[in-house]
Amino acid sequence: MRSAFTHLLRLLLASAACVLGAAALTFVVDPLQLFRPSRLVPAFYSEDTRVQNAGLIRSQPFDTAFMGTSLAIHFRQSDIDRALGVRSLKLAMTGSNSRQQAFVLEQAIDRGAKRVIWEMDDFIFIDAAEIEADPYLSVDLYRRTTKGIASYLFSAAMAKESLFALLRSVPPLREPLTRASPYLPVKFALSDIDDIYALPRDFDVARDYNAKKTLAAFTYITSPVRSRFLGEGYGYDAMVRHFEQDAVGLIARHPGVTFDIYFPPYSILQFVAMRDASPETLKIVTDLTAHIAQRLTQLPNVRLHDFRAVKSVTHDLNNYSDVIHHSPVIDAKVLKWLASGEYRVDPEAPLASLDELKKQVEAYRLAR
Repeated sequence: MRSAFTHLLRLLLASAACVLGAAALTFVVDPLQLFRPSRLVPAFYSEDTRVQNAGLIRSQPFDTAFMGTSLAIHFRQSDIDRALGVRSLKLAMTGSNSRQQAFVLEQAIDRGAKRVIWEMDDFIFIDAAEIEADPYLSVDLYRRTTKGIASYLFSAAMAKESLFALLRSVPPLREPLTRASPYLPVKFALSDIDDIYALPRDFDVARDYNAKKTLAAFTYITSPVRSRFLGEGYGYDAMVRHFEQDAVGLIARHPGVTFDIYFPPYSILQFVAMRDASPETLKIVTDLTAHIAQRLTQLPNVRLHDFRAVKSVTHDLNNYSDVIHHSPVIDAKVLKWLASGEYRVDPEAPLASLDELKKQVEAYRLAR
């Protein structure tokens, strides 16, 4: 009996030693750079932006935060910096909602961001869980609470990442493991922060962004068996509430921060799809964006830009991979427009660009 107890005790002690050793390894290597910028081993980054952003905010120097959804995810920080004369930190998160975006931006502002560039589309304001109950974003990790730090240090996944980072820092292993990392079961595989969710520099734009793909996406979403999904999650009252709470609330709390907010250049087919297959959704979208435009243009620290009626872009279906996602060529145009203020909304006529968009949508006829 005593022998069995001794073996059990040894097993427990050995297990505890392994767990504590793994936690110590994660703390020392700190693959997320949550405690300090990477010094012991070369820094590597993950495309899991909801997690990675927590470390970027803590470890990177920046004066400008760049936020958005998948419509802003492929921008490169170096391009943003060059076009706008800033030192940016890209925090865009695919499929993110306004609660998540506002929370992450608040953390960036608290760490020194004096300017926010915010790609804002209607879908981010759909009703969803409040940030404290959000299952996809760890608020404790961002806040570095005891719970958040414990979940990081005692994570088996982070221990694996730490061990791999340590092996990758050994000179003979550095080059082969760095080359192999994108194909291995590790998240922290990017050696350049500029590459986080950016398209490869030799990416074939014409192959993935063309009218054929855009028209196929339009046909798909307007099919009678799928068109009901065009309005899924859209409810005017809830969306206005989240806009006021998440966007206006954040802006009002930080009067010393400049917010450049822009409506992205969806293809015209996004609105035509709503017009033809879900007109009630189109009304919600236009009513909501009218409310947003009128509210934001009255805030002294906001510059609102509307690119949805730039006909030379939005009517050229070769600029898109579906009805909303535009190519890197248009990314460059967006940065140019933000720098020049060419499509900035006039506070004296906040609905002018929306009225132009409505006219274009009403008049547009798809050639068959």
